[in-house]
Amino acid sequence: MAGKLRLALVQMDVHAGDPEDNFARLEQLLEEAVAAEPKPDVIVVPEMWNTGYALDRIQELADPAGVRTKAFVSDFCRRHRVNVMAGSIAEKRESGDVTNTAYGFDREGHEIAAYSKIHLFKLMDEHLHLEAGGQLGRFELEGVQAGVMICYDIRFPELARRLALDGAKVLFVPAEWPHPRLHHWRTLLQARAIENQMFVVACNRSGVSGDTHFFGHSMVVDPWGEIVAEAGEEETIVRAEIDLALTDEVRGRIPVFADRRPQLYEQHSVD
Repeated sequence: MAGKLRLALVQMDVHAGDPEDNFARLEQLLEEAVAAEPKPDVIVVPEMWNTGYALDRIQELADPAGVRTKAFVSDFCRRHRVNVMAGSIAEKRESGDVTNTAYGFDREGHEIAAYSKIHLFKLMDEHLHLEAGGQLGRFELEGVQAGVMICYDIRFPELARRLALDGAKVLFVPAEWPHPRLHHWRTLLQARAIENQMFVVACNRSGVSGDTHFFGHSMVVDPWGEIVAEAGEEETIVRAEIDLALTDEVRGRIPVFADRRPQLYEQHSVD
């Protein structure tokens, strides 16, 4: 099982409605990320990096079956022998529905994770243009149980807890989280890390899209809730190293999972 993981979080600007530009820019940033010494074990990318929130054109812009994205990321992973949590993309299904779907690929270019966002953000009209997913984002990375949630999902603590109960030691969160809710972003990520005693690796976008400003602040939070690394607002690559043994240490010192009383939580009050 993996002990330490070197991370590179690609905090990129996303040009809404321009997949060609976004693919080209991501390729540049991935090459920059993998060229660093020491080389990262895992590269992480933001939410909806292929199209941004061009929801009025999402049917024409979405990647059919994710074919282009999966081929691009798989080839990169295989050539560079690196894992990539490929953020999320707008993906068009055979049914015609478009989902907000995150993918993960291992060092051999094999797909190891696929998760479609289950909590759609109505304030940005996601529910009018996207189909919600129906499965949790569980997967294994370098022998470690991991989970993935997307942006708005972090407001639902029961989802993170379910992933932790299923064994996740690290949670990946691609996002397009905007101003002015930086305090919410930091607080929720730290809360998910503390209450589930696991690492949280959150990659947000930067830049401006229409009237919406995105503040970046991609970060890595440890199982104590301490921020290991955090970006500013500009396009950048955040680097950090985490030791997965800390998850077991923290869970051993404060036995939250052993002390749970789920039979009470599941009871319904009677009026």
